[in-house]
Amino acid sequence: MATTTTLPLTSFRELPEPEMLRAAREFRELMQRRRTVRTFDSRPVPRELIADCIAAAGTAPSGANQQPWHFIAVSDPGVKRAIRLAAEKEERLFYEQRATDAWLRAVAPMETDWQKPFLEIAPWLIAIFVQKWGTAPDGSKVKHYYPTESVGIATGILITALHVAGLATLTHTPSPMGFLNEILGRPADTERPFLLLVAGYPAAGTRVPDITRKPPAAIVGWLESK
Repeated sequence: MATTTTLPLTSFRELPEPEMLRAAREFRELMQRRRTVRTFDSRPVPRELIADCIAAAGTAPSGANQQPWHFIAVSDPGVKRAIRLAAEKEERLFYEQRATDAWLRAVAPMETDWQKPFLEIAPWLIAIFVQKWGTAPDGSKVKHYYPTESVGIATGILITALHVAGLATLTHTPSPMGFLNEILGRPADTERPFLLLVAGYPAAGTRVPDITRKPPAAIVGWLESK
């Protein structure tokens, strides 16, 4: 059995309880302002900002610490154009032929259709891939455990980091997404696209659907000691 090297935990920073409560409240209020947008400004966003947010995503916990994710950040207009054309091809087929009536009714409040101009307008597209397999030092394939769950957690951290940094995002999942492997040069035998994250500033005059989120009482139960 392989041995594991351990180190003292020096990164944990405990706060006085009043500071903990204040930090939790402020973070909750910050995240309550997060909204998905579908109209983006073309203003550039520094590469360093995107890099820092992706690095934050890379701190996510993962099954057996295998970190089964890969991020491709795209600002190149030609590549964004290719992604838009491929995505719209699949989206048009989906909306016009594959989608059920129930699904179309469910997304009607979002006012979305097969046309995705934001894929070209937004300054950054971040393609997120799930790595089903890794490579051992000897070159052999290594099975990754809980890869989808791990990448989902990392994606949540990435969305949060971008919001905290002052950017808007949109999670885009055209179905199927295999075209991303081809356009971005990722190996289809070991990786599959998880989602395409659009990031940038919201366009002036952006409007969002009038929707609400479930209240805390509806999403949490408490089992406490007497």
